[in-house]
Amino acid sequence: MTKPRVLISDKMDPNAAKIFEERGCDVDVITGKTPEELKAIIDQYDGLAIRSSTKVTKEILEAATNLKVVGRAGIGVDNVDIPAASAKGVVVMNTPFGNSITTAEHAIALMFALARQIPEANEQTQAGKWPKNDFMGVEVTGKTLGLIGAGNIGSIVASRALGLKMKVVAFDPFLTPERAVEMGVEKADLDTLFAKADFITLHTPLTDQTRNILSAANIAKCKKGVRIINCARGGLVDEAALKEALDSGHVAGAALDVFETEPAKDSPLFGTPNFICTPHLGASTNEAQVNVALQVAEQMADYLVNGGVTNALNMPSLSAEEAPKLKPYMALAQQLGSLIGQLQHGDLTQISIEVEGAAAELNIKPITAAVLAGFMRRFSDAVNMVNAPYLAKERGFDIREVRHDREGDYHTLVRVSVKTDIGERSVAGTIFSNGTPRLVELFGVKVEADLEGNMLYIVNQDAPGFIGRLGTTLGEADINIGTFHLGRQEAGGVAVLLLSVDTPVPSATLEAIHNLPGVKRAMALRF
Repeated sequence: MTKPRVLISDKMDPNAAKIFEERGCDVDVITGKTPEELKAIIDQYDGLAIRSSTKVTKEILEAATNLKVVGRAGIGVDNVDIPAASAKGVVVMNTPFGNSITTAEHAIALMFALARQIPEANEQTQAGKWPKNDFMGVEVTGKTLGLIGAGNIGSIVASRALGLKMKVVAFDPFLTPERAVEMGVEKADLDTLFAKADFITLHTPLTDQTRNILSAANIAKCKKGVRIINCARGGLVDEAALKEALDSGHVAGAALDVFETEPAKDSPLFGTPNFICTPHLGASTNEAQVNVALQVAEQMADYLVNGGVTNALNMPSLSAEEAPKLKPYMALAQQLGSLIGQLQHGDLTQISIEVEGAAAELNIKPITAAVLAGFMRRFSDAVNMVNAPYLAKERGFDIREVRHDREGDYHTLVRVSVKTDIGERSVAGTIFSNGTPRLVELFGVKVEADLEGNMLYIVNQDAPGFIGRLGTTLGEADINIGTFHLGRQEAGGVAVLLLSVDTPVPSATLEAIHNLPGVKRAMALRF
């Protein structure tokens, strides 16, 4: 079996390469490549491990014909075109926890530097001056810290601030009241935070909703004398507006570790009194650099070798421990999705994935992704579990997931239903004791069948002699039947046939079957 091949294109701890090798991957460390040079070699790799220097653009992804995963050693993925990766079926991972403490500590360090004007005092003291009376700082004890973003890093900053005897007011749309109590912070809206905060620190991703969250209008709402720290992402603060607020004295001080344009060779803020900046050092400690490099190598290797998905930004998480247990269910889900996708007709409005019995205790997200991967194959051959949910969302499909605690006819069951403008249909399957997936219900008719290879789906009126006529028609076309699965609701009623055949069924043969007496529908299927 060929080993997965990984390219490390940015400088990172050498132990990352060792982890890839120990876990069954071949790895090349080739840094400093231009976009054109990277584009020329990327088709050789299954995985691409990066930091912030490599730009994974749509053009790079189009050339990456074998790429399965991009791993970012760090949090920010501004340098990865995630929609293009999703459309291509490439998993994008980051390492959100490897540098959390380091970034939080840098924010606290900048807060102290602002409070006591340390950079300016250091510069003048080293210049031979003794400006003891020129620097009057403020204590942080008893002050209110406004926290914009209360996720992983934000929560660490909050705990450190509480340890410094500060009060913490937090704005985060995803922060629940219960979590706020657990953290010991006051949950507030932005205007309340602006009115109360003596210091404001940002710990939120850069999105359309958060871009320039500290705009000129919002800075004007802040308490006079506020001090602002940003160790998150450039673009969260309107730098021109911050410059004006510093010049006017409305903002007493600001410290930025990140800028809208990086490297920041020029900025309206440079040279402004009471302004401190660092060159994106939030994650720059020995410990953090080692942590994120090792973590991204472990995550990528787990995915490429074992199918485990951790910290993915465009695919449901699936731990390496879960993967073996879920593997037969995902195979079943993909078969059911493919079956109903090939048989479904009419304008689709909704897809429902229901699990019961043992399946109800599993992680349903990968099962849903597998169903969609099978279903969306009717639109494209290049569909997998990564881009299928993206493609389904793009087409406006309503996807629903349902767990049932009830006991049914089977120990475990997965059901896939679709609603169209002409009605609702469903298929269901189970996992046999040997781990084999099996169809057990097709559009309300009980039928047990393996879904594999070339198959024929036939709906006919149950009547004597039909199976003989069908066998003759296939025999005359030199098509051999592999397996034969029959289901019916009642004698003389509607019957459903699923046959596996050794070769694809030509359209002329399919038409001949359709013209047999009693046949209502005949389709060739492929799994």
